[in-house]
Amino acid sequence: MKKHKAAIRAALPHTLPILSGYLVLGSAYGILMNSNGISLLWTVFSSIFIYAGSMQFVTVALLATGFDLLGAFMMTLMVNARHIFYGISFLGKYRNMGPIKPYLIFSLTDETFSLLCSLKPPLDIPEKWFYFYISLFNQIYWISGSILGSLLGSLLGFETRGLEFVLTALFVVIFIGQWKTAKNHIPAIIGILSAVICRLIFGATDFIIPSMLLILLSVTLSRGPIERRSLK
Repeated sequence: MKKHKAAIRAALPHTLPILSGYLVLGSAYGILMNSNGISLLWTVFSSIFIYAGSMQFVTVALLATGFDLLGAFMMTLMVNARHIFYGISFLGKYRNMGPIKPYLIFSLTDETFSLLCSLKPPLDIPEKWFYFYISLFNQIYWISGSILGSLLGSLLGFETRGLEFVLTALFVVIFIGQWKTAKNHIPAIIGILSAVICRLIFGATDFIIPSMLLILLSVTLSRGPIERRSLK
């Protein structure tokens, strides 16, 4: 029990920036769900079992337009293809996580990934519980925000146009924070250039997977200079 309390105390402060973002994002999601006539129960269900950030916003339209299993599968694959690369980069980090490993994989959102990439647990804290509570707190924040948004949407009238952009805004804020704290900007520059090039070549709807492949190839080929610069 003591190790859990210590892990909670160590993890909680790192998740507070995500708290503010997820309350806003989750509320926007809850409001959109409510404005499309989808109940609080389904909002909570999706935040618990889908918990996919941008894909949850896409789910609003999928639920509103009717059931299309193949279309939903393909859309999810396209929108969340980046998680394939998240998983590959965490093969070592999550190797010995035991029974909690499936949840850690499931809860690896963009923001959680960003935190876990840059954080190391204190020496007296078990690594797996430190990662677990960061992941758990972040999902609790998202669920709480979606409940709040659904309730507000049922009580107040909202103009929902443009609410989807709050997710993009959070990504930009996280990127700026990472840029300021990172000593090595080569991976970030590779990511930006790869996304821009693939956006121009493949268009707005089909550039995600090609850009991820280009980033993976470019980072692999540039591994030596990246590692040398990180050591300076």
